[in-house]
Amino acid sequence: MPAQSTDSDTYASPGEQPVDQKTLRRAVGASMIGNATEWYDYGVYAYLTTEITDNFFPHAGVAATLLVYAVSFVLRPLGGIVWGPIGDRLGRNKVMAMTIILMALGTFLVGVIPSYDSIGFWAPVLLILLRVVQGFSTGGEYGGAATFMAEYAPDKKRGFWGSFLECGTLLGFSGGLAITLILRASLSDDAMTSWGWRIPFLIGLPLGLVGLYLRTKMEDTPVFRELQGNNEVEEAATSALKDLFRDYWQPIVRLFLLVVALNIADYTLLTYMPTYMSGDKPDGLGISSTQSDVILLIGQLIMTALIWIAGTTSDRVGRKPMWWFSLIGIFVLAVPCFWLMGQGIAWAIIGFTVLGLVFLPQLGTVSATFPAMFPAHVRYAGMAISYNVSTAAFGGTASVVNDWLVGWGGRYMPAFYMMLAMVIGMIGLVKVPETAGESIRGRGIPGTSEEKAEPRDRSGIHNVSGIHDVSREFGTRRRR
Repeated sequence: MPAQSTDSDTYASPGEQPVDQKTLRRAVGASMIGNATEWYDYGVYAYLTTEITDNFFPHAGVAATLLVYAVSFVLRPLGGIVWGPIGDRLGRNKVMAMTIILMALGTFLVGVIPSYDSIGFWAPVLLILLRVVQGFSTGGEYGGAATFMAEYAPDKKRGFWGSFLECGTLLGFSGGLAITLILRASLSDDAMTSWGWRIPFLIGLPLGLVGLYLRTKMEDTPVFRELQGNNEVEEAATSALKDLFRDYWQPIVRLFLLVVALNIADYTLLTYMPTYMSGDKPDGLGISSTQSDVILLIGQLIMTALIWIAGTTSDRVGRKPMWWFSLIGIFVLAVPCFWLMGQGIAWAIIGFTVLGLVFLPQLGTVSATFPAMFPAHVRYAGMAISYNVSTAAFGGTASVVNDWLVGWGGRYMPAFYMMLAMVIGMIGLVKVPETAGESIRGRGIPGTSEEKAEPRDRSGIHNVSGIHDVSREFGTRRRR
């Protein structure tokens, strides 16, 4: 348990700047709602694949809709490259305020684009442009939110508090799915195709505005403010990128491999499943669109209710044991669970839920594990760039690849694809340092000998508590 200050509502481990519980909860909410906004958009798009196809790609079919879904991911790495270093230079919350309003506007405007029948070729063009905006903005959102959450959370409870960020992910998916289900139950098929599909996208704007309000009311993280106070923030965004690729290429590669496993499992389970269960591929499951949505919603709500357990357990046993359990568990259970999904609706619920629960130790520890792989001065950029490059390559393409694999090799192919992803994740995990309970302050890599060494300022002089003030007085501190 983290050390507790004299104020019963304030938490801090030794050496941390104390954060009162009210501020911590506001930080959690500010991070969580942005993540919910992001994944609400991606979930709604996936769940409304049929309606989007009818309105924008009536002659091209579902494949075109899925390819446009993947297009937004192409811009995520660029967003990470742009937003990440700015977040390391100017602050996490400034960038997060920009990304959430761009995401919300992008989602909202999809709901007002005229259909192909109204404006022809320009309808899919406008849709693609808005997905590009969405991808660019989300390229800075997730890395920032995870960094913001991790840097506010007490060292000894970073897993617990960080799990709420991924709770936002699941709530975004579940909220989008629930609204879609309600609309489909309330409207005729013609009304849903004509105008009902627009309503979930329009809801994205007020959701984003709430997140913007929460974020503009927050100070930046204690870790970033400490960097500023010690004059250790990078002078320019370009210098942060230079430091990142020169000195921290190894954690970049490890994070990339972990995200391959995370995203192929995530997007297969949470976005492709409705298409998979109700599809007309060989060996189809024979489950209706509504039934598949209900199965997915039940599984997601169970995951949402239990995700905090994964985060709390990681604070006690470590991040790596949780990841090993999840990677190996999915590798072993993928095929049996996909077999269960083909045995009827009740068995499909069980198969999907089992895979979802085994996936939780990965999902529930992301924001505690990934930001801690980098030192504070390049954390936002390292997290955003590595995460988004891997997500663009393997997350956004998961639905398209899975759909092709099912058509080519049958309904067990997504299970085999997930198994391959878990092996890639295992390779990346081997050399990842254990960071549970470790400080993520300063310019050292958490959980390594570099982090345990006495921190230094940029002039090479040891910088312990209070020394930086003296060193500034004598002019020894300088910017790189």
